[in-house]
Amino acid sequence: MAGKLWITTSVITLLWSGVANAQAAEAPQASGQVTTLDEVVITAERRTTNLQTTAVSASVLSGEQLQDKGVTNIETLQFSMPSVTVQNSGQGNSFNIRGIGKTENNSNIGVGVVTYRDGVAVFPAYFQNEPFYDIQSLELLRGPQGTFAGQNATGGAVFITERNPELDGFGGYVSAQYGTYDDLRVQGAVNLPVSDTLAVRLAANRETRDSFYSVIQGAASLGNPGAVDSNSARISVLWQPNDDLRVLFKTDYSHIDLGGYPTTLLGGNDGLFNIRTNGPFLAKDESVRSILNVSYTFKNGVTLRSITGYQDGTTQVRADSDGGFGLLPVNNQTVQIYATERIWSQELNLISPDTGRLGWILGAYYQDDRTQFPRGRSSAATLFPPLPFLVNLTTEGDNPKTTAAGFGQITYKVTDAVELQVGARYSRSTAENRGLTALPLLGLSLAQDDRTSHEKVTGKVAVNWTVDAYNFVYAFVATGHKAGGLNGPNLSLVVPKPFESEEVLDYEAGWKSTWLDGRLRTQIGAYYNIYENFQIILGDPVVPTSSAISNVQGRTHIYGLEASAQGRIGNLGFDFGASVSHSELPDFFAVDARGPLTGNCNPSTGPASTTCRNVGGNAQTYAPELTVSAGVEYTFALGSGRLTPRLDYSHISETWGTIFANEALGDRLEARDIFNAQLTYENATGDWRLQAYGTNLGDLEYVGAVKSGQRYAGPPRQYGVRLTKNF
Repeated sequence: MAGKLWITTSVITLLWSGVANAQAAEAPQASGQVTTLDEVVITAERRTTNLQTTAVSASVLSGEQLQDKGVTNIETLQFSMPSVTVQNSGQGNSFNIRGIGKTENNSNIGVGVVTYRDGVAVFPAYFQNEPFYDIQSLELLRGPQGTFAGQNATGGAVFITERNPELDGFGGYVSAQYGTYDDLRVQGAVNLPVSDTLAVRLAANRETRDSFYSVIQGAASLGNPGAVDSNSARISVLWQPNDDLRVLFKTDYSHIDLGGYPTTLLGGNDGLFNIRTNGPFLAKDESVRSILNVSYTFKNGVTLRSITGYQDGTTQVRADSDGGFGLLPVNNQTVQIYATERIWSQELNLISPDTGRLGWILGAYYQDDRTQFPRGRSSAATLFPPLPFLVNLTTEGDNPKTTAAGFGQITYKVTDAVELQVGARYSRSTAENRGLTALPLLGLSLAQDDRTSHEKVTGKVAVNWTVDAYNFVYAFVATGHKAGGLNGPNLSLVVPKPFESEEVLDYEAGWKSTWLDGRLRTQIGAYYNIYENFQIILGDPVVPTSSAISNVQGRTHIYGLEASAQGRIGNLGFDFGASVSHSELPDFFAVDARGPLTGNCNPSTGPASTTCRNVGGNAQTYAPELTVSAGVEYTFALGSGRLTPRLDYSHISETWGTIFANEALGDRLEARDIFNAQLTYENATGDWRLQAYGTNLGDLEYVGAVKSGQRYAGPPRQYGVRLTKNF
């Protein structure tokens, strides 16, 4: 780790010093060439600011940049930003930033990285496979967040903004794509100004794709795991009767059929894309989200903003979780889930004007989240191998959760160059588990009616220094909090004990610079995080596809360096990002459910065995020591249009899928090097563009995620063409 830090620091120093020398020696550019970068703004802090003078480690991509980089959904975002990994585990995509996030689709545990769409925190477990279409921008913030936005986040936040209606004219686009695996995507949007004060925008996306996987034994009629059949649509309405009042309403619908969980068993040798099964496959998500954003600016410049969100989703899952096959249901363990989730949220902000030395934001937030399990079943062959189909576990009930918070942040300019920033947040959360878990044919059942609550005050203190027009330096100390909660019963009809809140102390410092008369921007930062009561998910010793949440006792340390750069020199454009990090768990004994059952396992004292493992010194899951992303493009004049070839490269070093770091059991996720390329021709007026693309050009086979004894492969090589018409 020390060597990697030294090498990375040395490379960054040489790069920066070389740029500084080049700044003085740069020759004038040819007439007509683009010689500066567009300003990048960030809106996540509830006001619009320049990214280069905002005290946060962040990456921002526009909708067009997402398309140029081949980012079509959450999973593919990890190849474009440093310190980011995404775990695609069937119906759940989970962000991990600096090794913090969520590794299971478990509704009882909160997320370390909160995803917002148009200012509303979205579903924390399922419903994360929505495609990207008609996107305005994506902002990814690293580190604890909570003094300027609704939800708590101990690892970071992702703000996705869809394009809003515009009052100034009719327009839109339509795009069609066809690629390997019969990947057909059609999307489009139309902007309709109804009057000088009212506009409507309609957008839709349709996608179908064959599966990457083959069922090598078992009936094909049982499902088509990994196939995609997706329909999404959105309507947005903007009413702006004057400069002071703005009302924006959006509602969208999404239906995604994935054909089933595309998984293979950890330690299996059939190949990542070969599934051995005789179980049924089903994986469907259906969701509706509505957002109302109302803002009013008073005569004194203070803005009152209200963001109301309502989300309603249903998920259905059927999966074979043991890889068994044959005519009889012997040694066949299946999982069935039918769940609904409804979330209502309300956020209020008071925001000061951007004048004077004092700036501030005050906020209040409330969220009501109710997950219901009307029916569910998990059958386990290991309990009674001769007749496994007689041993079924059924679960029904609901899991309501509430969050209430007040927060604020004050910024004071001590001088024209130095400002102090102080933020604070009070949060209170409650969680309930009300339900019945049973083994009906054995006459056993367990009712649960438990409730827990947690409250916490967190904050942030920062110093920002605008050195000159080209350099900005910041440093801060922040605390974060992820609420504790309740576990549900396991197959042994025992309720694991509740888990405690996770807390983090974050130290960060950064330097942002602009070079070569605006043609190059750089950002470099360092962080040191100390986590207490770190929340982890452990498998059930009887049914590994079931899990429970626990806390790591002691302090977990995560620290590292991050650097990024964006440049435009004439017709050459490029971007670069890298991170080096280290994570280490404290001494802590935990049960590895994949081993033989043994006696008690005390988290503090063990004793150590093949099942009771001391994970002290192991790395946090999905926390690569090195990530690199780089892209380069060059625009040529071709006829009356422009031809732009682009190449993107991403490296994610090896990571571990579980805290046990057992390579023999498949816990190790090998390092991956991914190359993507795109060739774009655009006419002179920008009315249409034709693109040829290729992703994972080396056709690398790699495990992208590990969950509950299953492994999920990353997508193989794909290529195709895309035609877009703007009007």
